[in-house]
Amino acid sequence: MVRKIKSTDCEEVRKICIEELGYECERGFIEARINELDESREAVFVVETDNQIVGFVHVEKYKVLYCEDMANILGLAVAEDYQRCGFGKELLNEAEQWARNNGIDMLRLNSGMKRTAAHKFYRAMDFLDEKDQKRFIKRL
Repeated sequence: MVRKIKSTDCEEVRKICIEELGYECERGFIEARINELDESREAVFVVETDNQIVGFVHVEKYKVLYCEDMANILGLAVAEDYQRCGFGKELLNEAEQWARNNGIDMLRLNSGMKRTAAHKFYRAMDFLDEKDQKRFIKRL
């Protein structure tokens, strides 16, 4: 079952962020982010099976000067024991539907160079490799 995220999902989502994405984060931080979601421009959906959250997708409206509006996948992850079971596909389908409901007909995502299994999945979901790039961050 795919549904919108609730603040009570924060611990299970936190575990997925740590184990599957490699992002260390505190429960309170994720709970605050869930409570701060701006539904006018973003959504988070979780996939649940056997009363357990096994994956999530975070999608937002993405506007730039040089291209039509897109929906940007900010995060997509499924717990390892539940990968290759169709849950990632369900989550992406939900993100696509959210985009359509918001008048958007292009989906965008970035994926780390080392996530080759994820790249294979995205290609199977009809995403095209547009370009290779590096991400630069400057902490202020």
